[in-house]
Amino acid sequence: MAIKRDPTLLESFIPVLFLIILLSFNVGIFGDAALDGSNQIVLILSAGVAAIVAIRLGYRWDEIQDGIVRSISSAMTSLLILLLIGSLAGTWLLSGIVPAMIYYGLQILNPTIFLVAACIVCSIVSVATGSSWTTAATVGIALIGIGKALGISEGMVAGAILSGAYFGDKMSPLSDTTNLAPAMAGTDLFTHIRYMAITTVPSISIALTIFLVLGFTNETSTSVVDTQAILNAIDDKFYISGWLFIVPVVVVVLIVRKMPAIPALLIGTLLGSVFALFFQPQLVAEVGEGFTASGMFIGTMKSLYGDISIATSNDMVNELLSSGGMAGMLGTIWLILSAMIFGGVMESSGMLKRIAKALISLVNSTGALITATVGTCVFFNVTASDQYLAIVVPGRMYADIYKRKGLAPENLSRTLEDSGTVTSVLIPWNTCGAYHSSVLGVSTLVYAPFCFFNIISPFMSILVGYLGYKIKKLNPAK
Repeated sequence: MAIKRDPTLLESFIPVLFLIILLSFNVGIFGDAALDGSNQIVLILSAGVAAIVAIRLGYRWDEIQDGIVRSISSAMTSLLILLLIGSLAGTWLLSGIVPAMIYYGLQILNPTIFLVAACIVCSIVSVATGSSWTTAATVGIALIGIGKALGISEGMVAGAILSGAYFGDKMSPLSDTTNLAPAMAGTDLFTHIRYMAITTVPSISIALTIFLVLGFTNETSTSVVDTQAILNAIDDKFYISGWLFIVPVVVVVLIVRKMPAIPALLIGTLLGSVFALFFQPQLVAEVGEGFTASGMFIGTMKSLYGDISIATSNDMVNELLSSGGMAGMLGTIWLILSAMIFGGVMESSGMLKRIAKALISLVNSTGALITATVGTCVFFNVTASDQYLAIVVPGRMYADIYKRKGLAPENLSRTLEDSGTVTSVLIPWNTCGAYHSSVLGVSTLVYAPFCFFNIISPFMSILVGYLGYKIKKLNPAK
C-alpha cells in the first residue's frame, strides 16, 4: 500500500497552472465559442492532471473518485435551481412578463437624463432576463444608436449600458453567474442575492450619480425613434398589462418570507404558465403550432424545456424574445459539473488545502482576505480570460479559508461576484470584453473608464471588508 504524503506548494499549483495556460490558449483559439464546451473539456483535462499528481502522492483512484462525487453532490441544489430558472425564464417570456418589464422600463427613457435612463433601462432588462450579454445585444444596441444621435460620447453610453447590464446580471436570480457564485461558495441563491445587495446597491447608486452629473454636460435632442419601434413591436405582439407583474410580485413575497428557492421558483414557473394561457393564448398556440388543446399543451411544455422564439416586426426585439428553457441551462450545468470534478480532485488530494494554507498565511484580517479574493478573481479574469473560471477556481480555493476564519459562505459568494463577474467586461481579451466590444461597436479601452459600476464594485467589497460592516460570521453567538 502506497504511503500518502502531503503535497508541496509547487505540486499543488501544477494543476492550476496547467488550467490557466490551457484555458488562455483555448480562449485564444475558440474565442466566445469556448463557452460551448471546450472550456469544460479543459477543466476535465486539468482534473486529470490533478489526479496524476494525487496518485503520485499516494492516493488511490477510488479515493479520488469519492472526492469528485462529494464535490458534485455539494452543487446538486444549485443544479436543480438552474433547471427551474430555465423553465421560469421560458414561461415568463411566453406569458408576457419579461416583455412587460422591458416595455415599461424603456418608457423611463428621458433624453435630458439619457445616461442615467440608459443605465436604469439596462438594469431592468438585465434583471428580467438574467443576461448582460442579451441586454447589450438588444436594448444596448438601440441605446448606442440613440446616444450617438444625441451627440453623447459612445464610451459614456456603452459604460452606462454595461453598468446597468452587469447590475442586473449580478442581482437577477435568472443569471448563471448569480447561481454559480453561491454554488462555489456553499450558500443558497437568495441568501447570496440579499447579502450581495449590501455592496451592490451603494455601487450602482454612486454610478448613477456620476452618470447624472455627466448627463447634464451633454446636449440632447428628443429623438427616440428606435425605442418607439421596440415599444410598438412588443405592443403589437403581446397583451401588455400591469396585471402581469402579479407573478414576479408573488415570487418576491415568497422569497422575502424565506420560502426555499426550489419551491418558490417552481411556483413562479407554474404561475407563468397559467398567465401565458390566460393573457397570451395566441402566442402559446403559435409556439405549439395549433389553437387546440394539444397545441396549447405543446406550447406550454416547450416554454418549460426547450427553445422558443417570439417573432415580431423588429429584429432587435426578436433577438431579445427568446428562451432556451431547461435545455438552455445545460451548458452552465456542464460547466459546474466540470468545475466540481476539478475541485473534487484538488480538494480530496489536499492540494487545495495546501494552497489555502499558503494564502491564509498572507492575510491577517477579514479585509485582507477579501482583498486577496478580489485580486485572485481579477487575476483569473486576466489570465484565464473567462468570468466563469474567475468565479469557479477562486471559489473552490477560498471556500475552506473563509470557513477557517469563521466567515459565512455568503461573504465569499458576494466577493466572487463583486470582482469575478463585473471586471470581466473591462479586459479586452476576456470573452466578456471581446463580446461587448464587438456587439456595441465600442472598443473595450474606450468604454472601460465609464463602466463606473464595474470599477466601483470590487473596491466597495474591499471597503466593506475592512470596515467590518455586515460581515456575517458562522458562529455569531461566540
